[in-house]
Amino acid sequence: MSIGYVTIGALDLEAALPLYDALLGAAGYSRGPVEGGWAFYGKVGAPGVGVGKPFDGQAARGGNGMMVAFKVDSQDVVRAVYDTALASGATDEGAPGYRPAEATSGFYGAYFRDPTGNKLCVCTGI
Repeated sequence: MSIGYVTIGALDLEAALPLYDALLGAAGYSRGPVEGGWAFYGKVGAPGVGVGKPFDGQAARGGNGMMVAFKVDSQDVVRAVYDTALASGATDEGAPGYRPAEATSGFYGAYFRDPTGNKLCVCTGI
């Protein structure tokens, strides 16, 4: 089994789109048309990403313990996506680097939150 797509709740889709356009664009994703209050992003060979208001009509809120991690091809792309996300309104949750911090190879990632509070990761080495 593999992940087909993930969805991320957004309190204000129009306010969220510039951040997701920028950070997912930096990772090679492109956005399709906004339909039904949702924007879906795709990249050949990768799971899709949907951003929009929750279907249950309740307020979107960052999940406690829930996080989406975007796997990219290199440490350079990790840094580019992280920098783009922060420049586009995300807040820092952990600068690019190896995890655990004392490691010198393997998992390399960075963490940030979108304006709704959703925690996101961009990583390589997994």
